[in-house]
Amino acid sequence: MSKLGFVFSTAPHGSASGREGLDAVLSTSNYSENIALFFVGDGVFQLLANQQPDVVLSRDYISTFKMLSLCDVEEIYVCEQSLAERGLTNTALIIDADVVERSVIASQLTECVKVLQF
Repeated sequence: MSKLGFVFSTAPHGSASGREGLDAVLSTSNYSENIALFFVGDGVFQLLANQQPDVVLSRDYISTFKMLSLCDVEEIYVCEQSLAERGLTNTALIIDADVVERSVIASQLTECVKVLQF
């Protein structure tokens, strides 16, 4: 099966987009092991550890990203520039991911036959 790409570009808890994207990834992982995740722009906040969504009356789904390793989702890319622009480093992330330059993300996206953005 061809590679499917999931791009997370929105901040968590402001909308259901991130949670719906994670649900889509976990569901798709039941049928395909050829999945790549990309966190760009405000999407890097999806992986930020120690969030307190209950303060804004949101559900805590961020810890569910830890399930990705159990579902054999291994290609996870985080935009290095997006982290830097937001004053973050990869040590602030809840999961292990490849922190790469935008050009690497662009290159990896070209390998995906379908790309869904959340």
